[in-house]
Amino acid sequence: MIIIKILGGLGLFLLGMVVMTDALKTLAGSAMRRALMQFTRTPISGVLTGALATAVLQSSSATTVATVGFVSAGLIPFSAALGIILGANIGTTMTGWLVAILGFKLKLGTVMLPLIFIGTSLKLFSRSRVGTVGMAIAGFGIIFVGITTMQTAMDGVESFITPAQLPSDTWLGRLQLVAIGILSTIITQSSSAGVATTLTALYAGAVNFNQAAALVIGMDVGTTVTAVIASVGGSLNARRTGLSHVFYNFWTAFLALQLIAPYTWLWNQFGAGALIDNAEIALVAFHTSFNFVGISLLLPFLKQFAWVIMRIVPGEETTYTDELSEALLEQPELALNAAQKVLEAELLALFHHIAAILGDNTGKRVDLVALQTALDDTHAYLDRIHLSQTAKPNWERLINLIHALDHLQRLHERCEEDEDRAQTAQATSELMEDSQFLLVTLQNLVRLVQEKRWQTAIEQAKQASFLIHHKVKPYRAQTVNQIANGQIDVLTGTARLEAIRWLRRVSKHVTRSTFHLYQAILAQ
Repeated sequence: MIIIKILGGLGLFLLGMVVMTDALKTLAGSAMRRALMQFTRTPISGVLTGALATAVLQSSSATTVATVGFVSAGLIPFSAALGIILGANIGTTMTGWLVAILGFKLKLGTVMLPLIFIGTSLKLFSRSRVGTVGMAIAGFGIIFVGITTMQTAMDGVESFITPAQLPSDTWLGRLQLVAIGILSTIITQSSSAGVATTLTALYAGAVNFNQAAALVIGMDVGTTVTAVIASVGGSLNARRTGLSHVFYNFWTAFLALQLIAPYTWLWNQFGAGALIDNAEIALVAFHTSFNFVGISLLLPFLKQFAWVIMRIVPGEETTYTDELSEALLEQPELALNAAQKVLEAELLALFHHIAAILGDNTGKRVDLVALQTALDDTHAYLDRIHLSQTAKPNWERLINLIHALDHLQRLHERCEEDEDRAQTAQATSELMEDSQFLLVTLQNLVRLVQEKRWQTAIEQAKQASFLIHHKVKPYRAQTVNQIANGQIDVLTGTARLEAIRWLRRVSKHVTRSTFHLYQAILAQ
């Protein structure tokens, strides 16, 4: 019966965390993601931003997954991501402080019941942000009801579970407890839940302080699973970010194990019963302290740390779709960022290829088969980003990215057509000027897109498309007349007509793909 009540309390705690975190992501998620991108110019600012984002969202997993997503999408460099990952470890300790102070010192579990009613009522009677605030309030209340439930269940637990029954306070025993902590976090997918359970067990006397400290160390290591999962299938730098999180947490775990003895000694200097009387506060302070010490020792050597990670995960040949990480699909905004970056790369590849077949000696021909595979993979990825029309501005971004991809697919088809059409356009005096104008336009577009000068790029693309489009009809009539009066044969005339149609279609799809990608950027 006690086990059932403990599991029920843990379930309530996890439910509260999920409800509150989801609501906080909705309320502050976009702002936090923008902050993560904007305030990571130095390692220290990255640490502070990561800590703040995690404290606000009450989820180190959310911060870690977002960071891996930004790196995967190329929005922030790998070196900047390291600071955020370190800071997230500090921010996640905030949950422990809330539980220790409000749940144990102030014992607000019963007081939270009306708060749950108020929060749920706000959700029921309001569908705006007020309703989301209500969910955050209700989730916050459920957390402490769960803590109270676990406390009540553990009141008699010390009669059959005692510190003596758990691994002893030896190096082997501590390592066993660390392993238990890692396993509990993997199972619950929440280090906060593990810390809360450990605090409750410590409060009930089921574990002593040193055992609780070892369990918390293991739970800290267990959070790396989320980063690893998020980085699987991601870009090179995303995998490096996930691995750096693993390495850092194992480093702090090793450091923390060394600190248990001096930390308990320090507490005992305040008095014989200081540690026992304030065990819950001491435990969360230990959790924060060893992360703070770990970050302080690593920050001066962050460049060297990054170098080691890059040596372990060396660079490799990249493909167009490296950034399309599966993990990003859980956060549509990040998935759209990644897809947009991939589409820009595919657009530039097509521009380079068309310029090359129009006679640009410096143009870069691409493997059209590989590019077709990339376009198809991008299409499949966009199909998996599910949004509703009310999810603005992401809905507009998705629509424009789909439009842009459609025009890139058609542009790819033009590239697969017989290159004789491009050569005919270059060799025909009436089309030579238009062919050269499109070539120069493409060369300019490559430069303008790389410089992010999208508006100028669109204007130049529209100008080329307009001139070529308005030449088609009179040129067709002129060519048919030349065939009729015997100036050229039917085969030559047909080739010229195909050439002008090819130029018109290419210029149209170049313009439309550029336009829709720019619209996707504006919708961010």
